Amino acid sequence: MRERRAIGFRLNGAPVRVVAEPGKRALDVLREACGLTAAKEGCGTGECGACAVLVDGTAKLSCLMLAAQLEGRDVTTAEGLGTPQAPHPLQAAFAAHGAVQCGYCSPGMTIAAADLLARDPAPDREAVRLGLSGNLCRCTGYVKIVDAVMAAAAVMREEKP
Repeated sequence: MRERRAIGFRLNGAPVRVVAEPGKRALDVLREACGLTAAKEGCGTGECGACAVLVDGTAKLSCLMLAAQLEGRDVTTAEGLGTPQAPHPLQAAFAAHGAVQCGYCSPGMTIAAADLLARDPAPDREAVRLGLSGNLCRCTGYVKIVDAVMAAAAVMREEKP
């Protein structure tokens, strides 16, 4: 039997401590131990981006990370971007632009977009497409998603979209 290990990290701004087996994936700890379900199990091989979370401000695929790699890190899930009462500009723009159909990819898309906009606050459409290239959507296509990211970027720069 493998010995379980305590792992401490910040999750959506609050300190957390969980106990997990050494081979447990970060995605499983976030969903099962922390009860946050925005990060999804899509492909389980790092191809679809549905499991993306921000780790120290950079988008990472939680299905490819061991939970132990979260030790001491700052983790943000889509739940931590905004609240229902005060959604993040990306979340508001996805809703306003119809960039959500089934919604399965949306948390990973918004996390990847948040990472992109932190690095490039004024991307052009091609930069948005490249920034989201690791995220798959099987429902909406990508035009509305790119529109939403462009609109959110304008709001975050305090411009009219």
